[in-house]
Amino acid sequence: MTHADFRALHLRGMSRDFGLLNALKGVDLTVERGEFIALLGPSGCGKSTALNCLAGLLPLTAGSIWLDDKRIDRLGPEDRGFGMVFQNYALFPHMNVRRNIGFGLRMQRRVKAEIDAKVEEAIRLVRLGAQAEKLPGQISGGQQQRVAIARAIVVEPPLVLMDEPLSNLDAKLRLEMRAEIRRIHNLLGCATIYVTHDQDEALSLADRIVVLRDGQVRQIGTPEVLYARPAHADVAEFMGYRNVLPARAMRDGGIVRVSVGQATFAGTLVDDVNDGPALAAIRPEDLTPRDGGPLAANVRTAEYRGRDFYGVAVTADGTELFFRAEHRVATGETLHLGADASRVLVYAA
Repeated sequence: MTHADFRALHLRGMSRDFGLLNALKGVDLTVERGEFIALLGPSGCGKSTALNCLAGLLPLTAGSIWLDDKRIDRLGPEDRGFGMVFQNYALFPHMNVRRNIGFGLRMQRRVKAEIDAKVEEAIRLVRLGAQAEKLPGQISGGQQQRVAIARAIVVEPPLVLMDEPLSNLDAKLRLEMRAEIRRIHNLLGCATIYVTHDQDEALSLADRIVVLRDGQVRQIGTPEVLYARPAHADVAEFMGYRNVLPARAMRDGGIVRVSVGQATFAGTLVDDVNDGPALAAIRPEDLTPRDGGPLAANVRTAEYRGRDFYGVAVTADGTELFFRAEHRVATGETLHLGADASRVLVYAA
């Protein structure tokens, strides 16, 4: 089966145990042809385990995997026909770029003319024409990553699996390769499942993001939804809401007010929160100095990041606040911080 006749991948209750450790717990997900899915979460959340189960490198403890109407979790890795891009590239050092890319086709015993044609097409797709005869040790890390991608896609897989493929590259190359990976995905029309712990990568690349924590799916949604309205406080924290503050909620009709220490301000309900203990989540970029800001705090550190200053301030009761300021602030300075109600998400404690 090639990507041309692939419709959907279905994960049904996919689980994996290691002894008493439940590394993956009942994952349900449907991935449509053409979709780019990011598996996002902290180290140890189960995202690489999920990818290895999909690839056939780990057997399932429970559940099943279906490619359209064909069950594939009982098949070996070589019979699933997926492309895999590893974190360390896994290139053969003694083979040149061209032979590395054609390795999977040779294992499938394709005829030489077909192999040559498909390898040339893949080389053009990843823009490596000038490096085709070089060994992996003679090209840059970004070029090695392109070789790994070309090797994965040359067999025309219905699904490409990528395990943190950009983690070994510097910041500039990571940005360049993000754009390349998305461009290649769009051209191919197959599905991609991409493992990362970097929320910026997930937000910029994915059509949908699957947030995992402790082996469980916490939320599935578009980047816009995950960024603006995380469904749970722990998802919010991972999506960049560094201020997750113990608070008390007070509802007044459709408005909720939260008190943090001596400060009270308006927020936006995410959970159905009753009056009482709650959590208020605010991104650092949304918490800024302002006239009448309710949160008084002393600046501990601040650093310049091009246009703005980002820092940490501490309230009288010892609460740390991560904030943004448009103008330089000094260590020890007292700021009055606040955020718009739409940017303060209120969750059940």
